[in-house]
Amino acid sequence: MFTGIVEEMGILVTSAEVEGRLEMTFQAGLTLEGTKIGDSIAVNGVCLTAIRLTPATFTVEVQPETQRRTSLGDLQPGDAVNLERPLAADGRFGGHIVQGHIDGTGVLRAKTPDGPSLIVTIAAPVTLMPYIVGKGFIAVDGTSLTVVDVDRVAHTFTIALITHTQDWVTLPRLEPGARVNLEVDIIAKYVESLVGQR
Repeated sequence: MFTGIVEEMGILVTSAEVEGRLEMTFQAGLTLEGTKIGDSIAVNGVCLTAIRLTPATFTVEVQPETQRRTSLGDLQPGDAVNLERPLAADGRFGGHIVQGHIDGTGVLRAKTPDGPSLIVTIAAPVTLMPYIVGKGFIAVDGTSLTVVDVDRVAHTFTIALITHTQDWVTLPRLEPGARVNLEVDIIAKYVESLVGQR
């Protein structure tokens, strides 16, 4: 389990097909501390397993389902990514419950300065819109964020990034049209499932 509190930005070093599977290698620092082969690492919000480690990099295997559901395939060597290790049992729970299981991709529509803040508008798949509510949680590329507003006609939502977040995560670096990974609040999905069963 993750919290959506990005620990650092890493860099994609290589992305290549190896014996019919996609392997991606990322340069990292803090994320590698205490990490062992077989451990999970969230890369832009996607829970992946480290299959190889060096003192400065980790390599993951990306399944076809993950490629279809996420924006990882859009990455090019040199691109920055958000990295987070799983929450330690004695760790601080600073964001919200993030599983690293991406529900779908959204599209960055606009970035608008609002004083020192940055308002970001994202278009979401219509199937995810019922789970996105004002002042609720959403993970965008693995970053735990609070929804500012929702436009159910345009199928968009907005988030506001404080200056620290603007410096710490990849979202402000993206241009309109870029795809982002979305994970909606798991609690909303469980509530829907339980209500639906009744």
